[in-house]
Amino acid sequence: MTDTRALLQPLINTALRAGGAIMAVYGTDFSVRDKADASPVTEADEAAEKIILADLAQLAPDVPVVAEESVAAGRVPAIVGAAANQRFFLVDPLDGTREFVSRRDEFTVNIALIEAGKPILGIVYAPARHELYWGDVVGGEAGQLDGDPDGTMPSKGATIRARQAPAGGLTAVASRSHRTPETDTFLAKYPVTEFRSIGSSLKFCLVARGEADIYPRLGTTMEWDTAAGQAVLVAAGGRVTGLDGEPFIYGKPGFRNDHFVAWGRS
Repeated sequence: MTDTRALLQPLINTALRAGGAIMAVYGTDFSVRDKADASPVTEADEAAEKIILADLAQLAPDVPVVAEESVAAGRVPAIVGAAANQRFFLVDPLDGTREFVSRRDEFTVNIALIEAGKPILGIVYAPARHELYWGDVVGGEAGQLDGDPDGTMPSKGATIRARQAPAGGLTAVASRSHRTPETDTFLAKYPVTEFRSIGSSLKFCLVARGEADIYPRLGTTMEWDTAAGQAVLVAAGGRVTGLDGEPFIYGKPGFRNDHFVAWGRS
């Protein structure tokens, strides 16, 4: 198993630097383009990914990197994934581009390390909110810190833990931009008394820090959208499964996810 402790600090620093590049664009009159799948992309996505790829090449030159914008450009490493103990990084340099374009602060930098099909280390950084979350699944630790986009990091911050479902009812969280009728139908099976909407991988982080209990996603996501958030949540004591409770794994053909549910502590 990989020594995740040695990678944690450098990956946090990389996420902070990528967030700084995003914020340098955020306040400008930037342009928005559509990719082949009709999803938006900006110069902030590309600037952040450039920083992350350069840092990972120095930090772990032998570990393949699957990054959203590189994949869109046809640069896809051969990944064995869950069939072997191969390690690879999953990178979404700007998760929640629609939130970024709308000038909402709910966008993140996502960096995750996958081993044997499972996220074992993850960083989720929301630069406009100055919130950075990290999860070390191997070490069983997760935390939150105040991250400044200038790249400074005073400490690993405060420990976060997912909560057990309260007796009075569940708090559910779902996508601000991609909530579907199927999601509402799924949640109707549970005693949900409060609902929160937020963009990007911050939904996993709400569950990880004990502010929500369930996050279902019945719609299309890619592995780089979810891996870092899953690592944070699992390290905080939660779990992510398919709709029928099956393991949620990575390295799938095309890196496309099936439906899933993120849960707090059971």
